[in-house]
Amino acid sequence: MPIRVGVIGAGIMGADHIRNLSTTIGGAEVTFVADLDAERAAAAAPPSARVTTDPSELINSSVVDAVVVASHDSTHAGLVLECFDAMTPVLCEKPLAPTLLESLEVVAADADMVAATGSSLLSLGFMRRFDPGYVALRKTVQERSQGEPLVVHCISRNAAAAPGTTSESAITNSAIHELDIIPWLLDSPISEVSWQAGKSTRNAGDGLQDPSFMTLRTADGTLTTLELYLNARYGYTIRCEVVSELGTTALQDTSLLGIEQDGTKQRVIPPDWRPRFADAYRIQLQAWISALANGEKPPLAGAQEGLNAALVAQAMIQSMHSNGASTKVSYS
Repeated sequence: MPIRVGVIGAGIMGADHIRNLSTTIGGAEVTFVADLDAERAAAAAPPSARVTTDPSELINSSVVDAVVVASHDSTHAGLVLECFDAMTPVLCEKPLAPTLLESLEVVAADADMVAATGSSLLSLGFMRRFDPGYVALRKTVQERSQGEPLVVHCISRNAAAAPGTTSESAITNSAIHELDIIPWLLDSPISEVSWQAGKSTRNAGDGLQDPSFMTLRTADGTLTTLELYLNARYGYTIRCEVVSELGTTALQDTSLLGIEQDGTKQRVIPPDWRPRFADAYRIQLQAWISALANGEKPPLAGAQEGLNAALVAQAMIQSMHSNGASTKVSYS
């Protein structure tokens, strides 16, 4: 019997999850889709799936074995807690919650669940942990074939920021990926951060300083730099280079096409993150579904990883509002 999945949110990410679960993920069937826009839910749902504008109806439905939460960040914590109440496994898109207080509430509820049942119901969608490039990069770092890592350079650029993006939400929604992947890559927690910014693009909306530049120091002493530029206009670019004692290792640029014509060579750059991380999303979903089918713990990030990223984000926002002062991350 396939795992019957309900997907909450039929926007960009939700629709992609529905397509993957319906066409490329073995052992899964999308049986219910919820979105505040009924027409959008109906357009994204498979023909046999039910649709609703009420997420609670989906979570408590007898035709749903597991839930994917791909709705707005502000809904994540509440929907995850509803899934806990229904004893339904849930894969929640990052972030765990947009605020630290909500993240702490989810983590406390998750701990209660583990104490009562011996297992967690929550998986968190930090999909870069499943990206073949990041997996290979982590393997190289852990093998220390180039000696100790010294510096990590990250670049994250989008064509255009989402409406309403602020400098704070740029951290909790976009930079949150690096706040999770760097400690995973180096196997060392982030201990100190700083946020800086200079001239801002005229394409940034009110309340958004863009681009911004962040530094992260992990407990092992490695320094990471991150350039976050949400309105780069030309397309989507993600880069990560680890500089070690004996050499460097970096993710390869990924483009959709390479064009050679009329004495020129061009690369077609993806318009957003989905083509670049299509494999990561598929691999993550398959790992989640396979684990549920086998009664195993899904190998995805969990509540604690979500909280750790939220704590780093809080320190980064504190630095932002303290003229870029170096700010310690407290995990206690």
